[in-house]
Amino acid sequence: MAWDDFQMKKGPGGQYEIPRFKIPGINLSKIKFSLSLIIILIAAIWAVFGGYYIIGPDEKGIVLRFGKYVRTTDPGFHLKFPPPVERVYTPKVTEVKRTEVGFRIEDPGPPARYRDVLEESLMLTGDENIIDLDVVAQYRIIDPVKYLFNIRKPADTVMAALEAAIREIIGKYKIDEALTEGKFMIQEETRILIQKILDKYDSGLQIVAFQLQDVHPPQQVRDSFKDVASAMEDKNRLINESQGYRNAIIPETRGKAAQIIRIAEGYREEKVNHSKGDAERFISILQEYRKAKDITRKRLYLESVEDVLMGIDKYIIEGKTSGILPILPLTKKGLQEEKE
Repeated sequence: MAWDDFQMKKGPGGQYEIPRFKIPGINLSKIKFSLSLIIILIAAIWAVFGGYYIIGPDEKGIVLRFGKYVRTTDPGFHLKFPPPVERVYTPKVTEVKRTEVGFRIEDPGPPARYRDVLEESLMLTGDENIIDLDVVAQYRIIDPVKYLFNIRKPADTVMAALEAAIREIIGKYKIDEALTEGKFMIQEETRILIQKILDKYDSGLQIVAFQLQDVHPPQQVRDSFKDVASAMEDKNRLINESQGYRNAIIPETRGKAAQIIRIAEGYREEKVNHSKGDAERFISILQEYRKAKDITRKRLYLESVEDVLMGIDKYIIEGKTSGILPILPLTKKGLQEEKE
């Protein structure tokens, strides 16, 4: 077709006429078939690659339909509508996560390398002293729906709650308590407070463990605090030793006192019983004496002589003998010589 054929010409009425073009014939049925085939192929690919999902053993499946939560699924193979109809999130609900305040792990090692973060670790105690604290919190997901949709940046949220809680709790304690016997109470109270904060946020998180990783005074006064801590340890050691001595000596003394009391009571009973026996014996003798005075008097005399002369050699001399010469010598040796 020549260029002149494309030029607009005036018609009988003086108006320009649009030139006519010859368009080759098009098969519409073939075009419809091709489009249908393409659509079916795209739908098949869409369904195959987006119509199912697999949940791991440590995960939960959170399914959204057009951005709205519809269900939670357990580990395994599941079907769903392809995106953008349904979308699946798979948070790890059994994984224990970790957050540090006051330091960061640069290299897990071994050996591990840490970096101090002083703007987080330096805190004020209840007696207005500065203390350097490194703390670690471990947490896990207990409600994946709340975890996904109620809070933003869960790790940052836990870190902020952790720092706020430890600063509040450490402000109730003196520095000596924080460095020595108060650590356990600080840990427990901080763990409870962190959990309250996360529950208030409705975060779906649970604090598994909280630990004071390192507690010490600032570097500038650390040596002085070490001396104070050493003195306190010596004081506690001496107190424990004295209490141990007290616990050992008091039962022993009580035992000796009880023994002496028992001996005295036994001696008292013995003397009382002996006195009662003597009194009863005297009364019985008195009664016999009143019945036969001469006989009783002679018996008492003989018993007294027997008691006095017990263990002594005794000789009976007839009444006809006069003087003491006939009875000498009275020793065994003398008697033997006399017989010879």
